[in-house]
Amino acid sequence: MSAVASSVAPHRLEMRGIGKSFGGVAVLSDVDLVVEPGEVLALLGANGAGKSTLMKILTGLYERDAGTIRIDGTAVSFVDPRAALAAGVRLLPQEISIMHDMTVAENISLADLPMRRGPGFRVDDAAMRRKATALLDELGFGAIDPNLAAGKLSVAEQRIVEIARALAGEARILVMDEPTAALTEQETRLIFRLIRRLKERSVSIIYISHYLREIFEIADRIAVLRDGRNAGEFVTSAASRADVLSAMLGGAAGDLYDVAARGGAERWAVLSVEDMSVPGRLSDVSFSVDRGEIVGVFGLVGSGVEVLGRAIYGALGPVVEGGIRIAGLPYRPRSPRHAKKVGIGFVAADRKREGIIGDLTVRENMVAAFPDRYARGLFVSRDAEAAQSRRWIELLGIRARGPEQIMRTLSGGNQQKVCVARWLVEGVTLLVLEEPTRGVDVGARREIYAELRALADRGMAVLVLSSDVEEVAGLSDRSIVIDRGRLVGRFERGTAPTRLMAATAIDPAFAGG
Repeated sequence: MSAVASSVAPHRLEMRGIGKSFGGVAVLSDVDLVVEPGEVLALLGANGAGKSTLMKILTGLYERDAGTIRIDGTAVSFVDPRAALAAGVRLLPQEISIMHDMTVAENISLADLPMRRGPGFRVDDAAMRRKATALLDELGFGAIDPNLAAGKLSVAEQRIVEIARALAGEARILVMDEPTAALTEQETRLIFRLIRRLKERSVSIIYISHYLREIFEIADRIAVLRDGRNAGEFVTSAASRADVLSAMLGGAAGDLYDVAARGGAERWAVLSVEDMSVPGRLSDVSFSVDRGEIVGVFGLVGSGVEVLGRAIYGALGPVVEGGIRIAGLPYRPRSPRHAKKVGIGFVAADRKREGIIGDLTVRENMVAAFPDRYARGLFVSRDAEAAQSRRWIELLGIRARGPEQIMRTLSGGNQQKVCVARWLVEGVTLLVLEEPTRGVDVGARREIYAELRALADRGMAVLVLSSDVEEVAGLSDRSIVIDRGRLVGRFERGTAPTRLMAATAIDPAFAGG
């Protein structure tokens, strides 16, 4: 093992009886967590279960009210993140935090730049590059150029550089929060390869993810929190998804995809697509979505699935070729404004950038698509907006204090419900959703699936575009698969996820089904 790898001894983490309250309300109660050297421990739980609070205590962002933390048997107390870093504990947040304008080498050495002695104490660029090269080589990613600006790397490579920076800072316990949320399947493979290298170096990893198939592939053990308490611990190789879901959600776990059509909506084609093409992105795609039906489109990132919904919604402008009909009438996408006029709603995959306005209220976000519908004469009626917002808060089970709560204070699942609610107005007949449950915990995921089914049962046509093969297979009445810009498979409800994945050029084992 190289000098880089052997510079720090492995750590065993033990958290016992951890308690934390805010304003007299207990958020964590008597929580235990143990991670062995070289182990990947998956930490799971629905939103509000206490995962974030526990990790903030571990990384020095919060001070615990009760309990002990020991590293290699020695009691520690982290009064701030710097103290946690000094003890070898580092958090890798969901949002990548590298400096795009700096080189790879500069990012890796950012916390401890090697200095050259002499007038002015200049950075020793050669030593910095040698350090970066040695670490990347050891991790198996020597092809990454240490002189390249980090912003020119792929998202997965940026994540690798971020992990290398943590190791350069002698981190031995890594908390990885949704590390693959924005990655393609191929990029996820790179991160998993790196995690296996970290295990070989005896680095302890706490892995937080909403993707159960990832958990069952990469984690050695699973720890579940529910309502601020320990709810279950599993050896991954001996656990079932049903057991883990039951621990996360309690007796109400049920079937995540128990959303079969209940009928009642008269069927006719709301959307018909014939030989639709987007130059360089999609070629000759044909399918339909009926009233009262959920049609799923599965494709990995880069397959063209991320283009399809935007093309239909007019977000790409008048570049779409082929024939499209809405309710039997010819439709040529021109702009989102045009799409709204013909009854198309659209929920983007990236909630933070395209879905919500975080500093506005729930009410303001809910009415953003059709503000004119709440006009009373020359003025907009706030009372009308609030009445509509309260209606959908109740009907969709949105956990909010009321219409005036600031949007960014809601959980991801509730933010997504607000994004759906803004389209639930008279005249919208087709709802297109990209990655509808990305970054949403399992409990909220099931609620969103149930709401989409309820919308379909009331007569809406729903088109779901997702890179989650289990989501498409479990939710859809019919599904299609897009690969390399072409439609490569059509499937009926009940088709196994592996069959959908097998229609692509990717190994079916990645489906996890």
